[in-house]
Amino acid sequence: MEIRKLENLTDNFTLNLNLNGYETDTIYVVSAIEMGSSFEFGLREKKQPYIKVWETGPDDIARLNRIIEQGHSFGAFHEEELIGWIICDFRTWNNSLFIEHIAVNEAYKGQNIGKLLIKAVNRKARELNCRIVELETQNTNYSAIQFYLKCGFMFTGINTKRYADSAETAVFMSFDLMI
Repeated sequence: MEIRKLENLTDNFTLNLNLNGYETDTIYVVSAIEMGSSFEFGLREKKQPYIKVWETGPDDIARLNRIIEQGHSFGAFHEEELIGWIICDFRTWNNSLFIEHIAVNEAYKGQNIGKLLIKAVNRKARELNCRIVELETQNTNYSAIQFYLKCGFMFTGINTKRYADSAETAVFMSFDLMI
């Protein structure tokens, strides 16, 4: 297996990467408390089944390929087959590398490929002198949040109105490179 710069995605890339959703039996419940001029939020684990399904179409692939053209995205290859990738957007306005999407083929999960992709991004972010690596996920994507926490990311914010589905809250996480 080799991690190297990702050049582009093709229309059939979703076939092996199961990119059309996730299923979980645990979610994070988000609570928000506003008191005067202060605001506090909390996350707690809750046993609750949740299934998320979406379509990945040609417009999505085109958008991801425009981000890949920046040159800050990586693929995991096994015998020249793309088995995972991480797509990152360099954001000069806040000096960060933003993880747009990460995926690993189901057959290769549990083999540290995701961690290797995160490490490649952290190295690239340091080369770019970024201050942080950022990402966004849903409070319902429990396994993703657990993965990011194990990789050293920390919770940095929420957006309770980002998604049309009222069961979902956007959870923002970052990895501080200045430490």
